[in-house]
Amino acid sequence: MSTDNPVNVLYIDDEVHNLNAFKASFRRTFSVFTAESAMEGKKILEKEPIHVILCDQRMPGMTGIEFLESVIPEYPDPIRILLTGYEDITAVIDAINKGEVYKYIQKPWNDDDLRINIEKAFEIYSLRKENKELIESLLIVNKQLQFLLRQNLL
Repeated sequence: MSTDNPVNVLYIDDEVHNLNAFKASFRRTFSVFTAESAMEGKKILEKEPIHVILCDQRMPGMTGIEFLESVIPEYPDPIRILLTGYEDITAVIDAINKGEVYKYIQKPWNDDDLRINIEKAFEIYSLRKENKELIESLLIVNKQLQFLLRQNLL
């Protein structure tokens, strides 16, 4: 990944040692933001342009899926990854259907695999952003062409 345009990654987990391990592993590769709760995670989203959100499933007060689902209306663009130490097919289905989760990764993670998945998530983020910008440009050009067409027909 380019150092000119770092990937902003938010990792939310109530287990501080997981946050510290993540930071230690990825702080040189990504711009890492961590939060110990869903509330802290939302505060970071308010202040920082986050590209990829990683969230633990089992947290007190709000599950990872509930958090990811709750931020979609206000922050639809970040790509969401759910991390969990538990196998739960219901959580997997909910993650996909409710939280619009890109990946479901089991703990403990493999650093290389997780890095690759974050990089792929950022590629998706970038492509979606580029597509939005292209669509907006096309709409503007289309309006201009319609205007010119009307002018010539009058």
